[in-house]
Amino acid sequence: MIKVSCAIIEHNGKILCAQRSGKMDLPNKWEFPGGKVDEETYEECLIREIKEELGVEIKILAQLPISEHIYSESKEIQLIPFRCSLKTFNFLLLEHSRIEWLDIQNLKSLDWAEADIPIVNYYCKNYK
Repeated sequence: MIKVSCAIIEHNGKILCAQRSGKMDLPNKWEFPGGKVDEETYEECLIREIKEELGVEIKILAQLPISEHIYSESKEIQLIPFRCSLKTFNFLLLEHSRIEWLDIQNLKSLDWAEADIPIVNYYCKNYK
């Protein structure tokens, strides 16, 4: 089971969505950005990964329910989501092809990575 922290970054009533590049696994799918947990807490991982992938600093607000998804026999993901706010605002897209800021009612319009879908659904239901 691969543990992955991800950030639901909120700013001015919108949520940051990141599109995976064509070179990544699950090319062109949308996701909440984040990455694999090494020997660190989920929160430490997320702060590090967002800085590495997007070039910004975040403040973690709250953890949401974990999502688990089996992509294949060799790839099982445990996705640990956190609501976050931004501390810095100069984005650098170092891994993703693009980002979008969407209103909550438009989140479901994107082609999300399968592991992210339960998180999108939970967020839309509980944070209207």
